[in-house]
Amino acid sequence: MVTSFVQVVVGFARSVLLARWLPVETFGVYRWAGSIVALTAVLPIFGMGGAFLHRAPETEDEEQTAAVHFTLQLVFTLTWVAILSIAALLLTDGQTRITLLVITVTTGGSQLTQTPRLILARRVVHRRMAMVNTLNILLSALIAIGLAWRGATLWALLSTDLVTLVINIVAFYIWRPVWRPRLLWLPNVIRYFLRFGSRNVVAIVLLRALDRVDDLWTGIYLGDTSMGYYSRAYAFATYPRKLLAVPVNMVAGGTYAELSQDRHKLSQAFFRVNAFLIRSGFLFAGLLSLVAPEFISIVLGEKWMPMLNTFSLMLVFTLFDPLKTTIGNLYLAIGRPEQMVKARLVQLAVLVISLFLLGSHFGIAGVALAVDVMLVVGIGLLLWQARAWIDFSAFKLLKIPAVALLCGLALARLAITFPCVLGSDWYTAIVKIVIFIPVYSGVLLLFERDNLTALRTLLKR
Repeated sequence: MVTSFVQVVVGFARSVLLARWLPVETFGVYRWAGSIVALTAVLPIFGMGGAFLHRAPETEDEEQTAAVHFTLQLVFTLTWVAILSIAALLLTDGQTRITLLVITVTTGGSQLTQTPRLILARRVVHRRMAMVNTLNILLSALIAIGLAWRGATLWALLSTDLVTLVINIVAFYIWRPVWRPRLLWLPNVIRYFLRFGSRNVVAIVLLRALDRVDDLWTGIYLGDTSMGYYSRAYAFATYPRKLLAVPVNMVAGGTYAELSQDRHKLSQAFFRVNAFLIRSGFLFAGLLSLVAPEFISIVLGEKWMPMLNTFSLMLVFTLFDPLKTTIGNLYLAIGRPEQMVKARLVQLAVLVISLFLLGSHFGIAGVALAVDVMLVVGIGLLLWQARAWIDFSAFKLLKIPAVALLCGLALARLAITFPCVLGSDWYTAIVKIVIFIPVYSGVLLLFERDNLTALRTLLKR
C-alpha cells in the first residue's frame, strides 16, 4: 500500500503534466495501440500464471515448475511478438505503427519476467515487486516529463514502456536474481500448464476484452480525439484502484490459494478483503463524482472540459471495479477458472450491445455508461456464483457504505446550493470535500464500529 501510494502520487503528477503539455490526439493513439497489445498479450501468457500459483502435484517442485513455465512462456511470447509486429507493419502506418511496434516489443520483454514474479507471489513475498514498481514509476515519470518538456509528444509516452522493460530485466534477472532462467521440457508438467491454462485463458481473454473493447470501439468509431478524452477520464477514474485495490489483490491471490481447502477461513478472507475495497472505493468514488468539474478546471486545464460528463459517469466504475480482480483471484485459488467464463461472456455481450446503443448516440459519455452497465451485471453474476465455495452476505457488504455514500453526496451537493459557496472552483471543491468525508466516515463509524476496528487490527498485523 505504501508503494502504491508513491505510484499514485508520482503517476498522478506525471499524468497531469503530460495532459497539460501533450495534444489530446497523442493520448488517443497511444491508448488505442496499447489496447491492441494488451488484448492480444493474454494469448502468450495462456493463463499459466494461475496454474503456477494453484497447488497441485505437478507444481510441488518450485524450481522445476519455474523452468517449465519459463520455457513455455518464451516460446509463446516470441511467436506473439513476431505475429503482432508483422501485422503492425502490414496494416498500420505513421504514429500508430511506431506505437504498436514499440509497445509490442517492450511488453513481450516484460512478460518474460513473469516467472520470477510468480515465484515471489507464490511465496507471498512482495517487497522486491514493491521496490521495482516504485523505481519504475519514479524513473519513467522523470524521463517522460523531461521529454515532454523538451517538446516530444508520442515518445514521451512510449518512454514509459522502454523504462519498464529495462527495470524489469535488471530487477529480476541481473541484480540479485530471484531465479536464474533455464529451459526444461517435462511432458506431464507441460500438460498440466496447458490443461489448466486452457480453462483459464478464456476467462482472462474475456476480462482483458472487457477492459479494452471500449477503447477499441471508441478509437474506431469516434476517432483519436475522442479516444484521447476517454483515455484520460478512464485513467483518472482508476487511480483509487491503483492506490488500494492493486496492492490488496497482489496479496489476496496467494492468500486465497493458501486457504482454498478451508471454507470458513476462505470466506473470512474474502469478506474482509472485499469489505475493505468497497468501503474505500465508495469513498473515492464519491469524491471523484463531487469534484469532477473543479478537478478538470484547476488541475488539467480547460482543454479537457469536454470529458467532464464521461469522468462523472465513471462513478459506478470506480465503485465496483476493484472487486472484479479479487473475485477472479478467488476462482483461480479454488481451481475453477472456468466459472468466470459464463459471467464474462454475458458481460461482453452487454458491453458490445450497450456500446452501439449508447456510444453511437451519446459519444464517450455513452461509452462510460456502457462500461458501468457491464460492470454491475458482471459483479452481480460473479458474486452469485461464488456462493458455492464461500459464505458471505452481499447485502452486508454493500448496505452501509451505500447509505454513507448517498448521505455524503446529498449533503455535499446541498451545501453548494448556497450563494456564498459558488464562484470559486477552489472554494467549491474544498466545501464539497469538507462536507462529504466527515459525513461518509461518520455513517460508517455509527453503524460499523466493530467491523472497522477489526479491519484496522487486520491492517496493522
